[in-house]
Amino acid sequence: MSVVKEPEALLAKMSRAEKAQFLQVVVRDIGEAFPGVESNPDVMGGDPCIVRTRIPIWLLEQARRLGATEADLLADYPSLRAEDLVNAWAYARAHQDEIDRLIQEHESA
Repeated sequence: MSVVKEPEALLAKMSRAEKAQFLQVVVRDIGEAFPGVESNPDVMGGDPCIVRTRIPIWLLEQARRLGATEADLLADYPSLRAEDLVNAWAYARAHQDEIDRLIQEHESA
């Protein structure tokens, strides 16, 4: 199945609400706009974090790579919302080199 055909097949199975949510993810990914992520030099050394929190994107991505599910993360961090994880994954995907570097830096610290 081609790269485009697979999402088309999934779209056919989605509700209108799911399609709207998917569209938001695509738009954010294309525009590299990450409204739920901010970098502030006074918060976590300037590492990109989920807004309203001090939870860095690299930490969430590292946990996911180690096998944590979204449900695990939402339970472990009660201030997180599902939308925050969507934003985190989009940011991590668009800034993979930065996230990999931050993970390495914090693992060796």
